[in-house]
Amino acid sequence: MSDKKYQLYTDGGARGNPGPAGLGAVIWQGNKLIGRYKKFIGHATNNQAEYQAIYFGLKKAKEIGVKKLECFLDSELVVNQLNMEFKIKNKELGPWFIKIWNLRQSFDKVTFTHIRREKNKEADKLVNEAIDQAK
Repeated sequence: MSDKKYQLYTDGGARGNPGPAGLGAVIWQGNKLIGRYKKFIGHATNNQAEYQAIYFGLKKAKEIGVKKLECFLDSELVVNQLNMEFKIKNKELGPWFIKIWNLRQSFDKVTFTHIRREKNKEADKLVNEAIDQAK
């Protein structure tokens, strides 16, 4: 499994920003669906939920033995921060960046790419399901 390339689509969102929040993660290997995951995370901002989603997705990928991972997010801010192109000014996000940075050391290669929201519908759907199920 380790030499194959996988794709991770993640999304996080909060209703009210901040408000009730959830995350979604979908792992693919080419056209093969490997896993769909969702989680209600309580009260958070959209950006906090986005960071928690990528961390959650990386943990799931590590659990199944993925070594090469392309990550796709619809948060341009978070992608730019993870790629170290933007500084993290929000003190709430710094610890999540460090957790992700440390976790990515478990992989041979991890990339973070911004995609348009329309390309991330499955992860977005999981976010909404997680929030709705927590009501």
